[in-house]
Amino acid sequence: MQKIRKGDKVVILTGKDKGRSGEVLQVMPKEDRAIVRGINVVKRHQRQSASQEAGIITKEAPIHLSNIAIADPKDGKPTRVGFKIDGDKKVRVAKRSGVSIDG
Repeated sequence: MQKIRKGDKVVILTGKDKGRSGEVLQVMPKEDRAIVRGINVVKRHQRQSASQEAGIITKEAPIHLSNIAIADPKDGKPTRVGFKIDGDKKVRVAKRSGVSIDG
């Protein structure tokens, strides 16, 4: 079970976007990276194709999982993730407050 999943609210710990938060759009477990909405935005030159116009586009670049942390559901500050067995399901729990992250 992954600690960070698509749709999670995360806080950036290091880099140019330190302290900002956003939603995870995609997780790449093999590369240990994730794409976060509005974070680590880069400009790329795009050649014209049948479907896209030429020009400079801005898009989110992947960020390493070690540089992001789940935002605590209670206060929005960064927290580590633990696991707890709830009935017959394994759920993620915020270490900071003890609140369940999954629903």
